[in-house]
Amino acid sequence: MNNTEQSNDPLHGVKLVTMVETLVEFFGWEKLGTKITINCFISDPSVNSSLKFLRKTPWAREKVELLYIEVERRKAVKLNKKDNS
Repeated sequence: MNNTEQSNDPLHGVKLVTMVETLVEFFGWEKLGTKITINCFISDPSVNSSLKFLRKTPWAREKVELLYIEVERRKAVKLNKKDNS
């Protein structure tokens, strides 16, 4: 993979812990558990338990990655609107 391909990957250099913490900050555990219905977000949620589960479960990690990308895009759009005002 060359540098151009890496720079086009919105997850390049982003750690899983950063994704989970960002999503929890943005939604809170309860709403995150409704967006992605997995027990580690619903029943006694914590960052550590979520990381353990997500590292072993590719389909769940993919959902977290997609939601993280969506949240970061929303933040960028909001910031651009604020800058253009």
